[in-house]
Amino acid sequence: MPTENKPFAVLNRSRRPRLELGHPWIYANEIERTEGAAEPGDLLEVRDHRGQFLATGYWNPASQIAIRIVAYSPLDAMDEAWFAVRFAACRDYRDRFAASDDSCRLVFGEADFLPGLVVDRFDGVLVVQVLTLGMDRARDAWLPALVSVFAPRGVYERSDVGVRTLEGLEERTGVLYGECPRYLEIAENGLAVEVDIEGGQKTGYFFDQRENRAAIEPLMRGWGKRSGITVEERATEEGVRPVPVNPNGAVVTFPYWDGATVLECFAHTGSFTLHACKYGAKRVTCLDISEHGIDTARRNVARNGFEDRVEFVVADAFEYLRLQVKGREERALRAGAADEAKGGAKAGAKVDTSKPLTKQGRTWDVIILDPPAFAKTKRAVPGAIRGYKDINLQALKLINEGGCLVTASCSYHVRPELFMETLLEAARDAGKVLRRIVWNGAGRDHPQLVGVEEGHYLKFGIFEVRSRKEL
Repeated sequence: MPTENKPFAVLNRSRRPRLELGHPWIYANEIERTEGAAEPGDLLEVRDHRGQFLATGYWNPASQIAIRIVAYSPLDAMDEAWFAVRFAACRDYRDRFAASDDSCRLVFGEADFLPGLVVDRFDGVLVVQVLTLGMDRARDAWLPALVSVFAPRGVYERSDVGVRTLEGLEERTGVLYGECPRYLEIAENGLAVEVDIEGGQKTGYFFDQRENRAAIEPLMRGWGKRSGITVEERATEEGVRPVPVNPNGAVVTFPYWDGATVLECFAHTGSFTLHACKYGAKRVTCLDISEHGIDTARRNVARNGFEDRVEFVVADAFEYLRLQVKGREERALRAGAADEAKGGAKAGAKVDTSKPLTKQGRTWDVIILDPPAFAKTKRAVPGAIRGYKDINLQALKLINEGGCLVTASCSYHVRPELFMETLLEAARDAGKVLRRIVWNGAGRDHPQLVGVEEGHYLKFGIFEVRSRKEL
């Protein structure tokens, strides 16, 4: 029932019933009128056109998303006690579903019924992002509640995101509580990972791919057979046991004879590289355009003892892949001309064999693409699709026969079915057939409200890649 003397908003009759289906946003064009004294950031009751109470949310008339729902019952204030109850629910959910590592996402905005607030925990330090006016005004309530429920050694703010300008807010960063070392070490799937909470992207690390990074384990072994290596029972100093043997019958001594060659693009801090090495990769190329990111990846590789298997490249992923494809095409053209010359046929295209071959043209067993969001608005979707198709097309041309493409999109404006269509078009143009192995979203510490498409932002797939001409 509506509450007397409280400010409220009345929704227009023609709106779609998104709120009743669980969507927590009310757009400005869905509001018929507001009544009562309320400042931007205050709570409003939300009523339908007949005056029926629907929910409570905080409002910002300067934002396109005018009201963000925080409760489906009357609420007087988002005070410390109210936040403590919500944070306790966040803690209980993570303890039950995401307890494999202490470090994780603790609060995920709307999906935890706390719109505009994101909290990640790194080795006892909480890093928060405050994205909306309503949450910004409530910081004196949520900060002590956060400390009370999670007992951190420090709380650091990373509200240096452009979306705050849409709410009429300035960007801000800094220590809010306790001690917050810039560099922290977390454990993920048994690996040691450095996090830079001041200079890293977003809050410093991307937890949403944790389960997906673990999903590449089966891809990292089983490649020795392609080199003619078999396993035979041989007498050794330890007795008769299975050992790897090359086509000449000699025992293979190098330790990662069965491992994959891997290229990770958009590596950031090298998380997929670390997992590839842990799971047995033979050689990994770790690539990012950011010197800062690669420096962090180097330290992460060193702290896990994988230096002997990783090479680092600072480059634009699009340009790097195109160079490799160009090198492959040059070699194929040179080889074709040589075959025609041996057969006495007239070459169909002139090839200058006096020029030295480029050093480019490498291939890999597994290529991993985890780029930043290409589309941050609906208007950017066409350009984003071109980008996703291009990067996946080039990668598909460089994956060894029967290898694997690991690819992702974190652009929530690019819907899952559109991303899949883009991958199929890239495969068609590359002459490849894709066989799906894994198709996931974000991890369990990033819950998703059913019916809220914006929460389904991450698309992650693993595909076996085969050439049409080989089938």
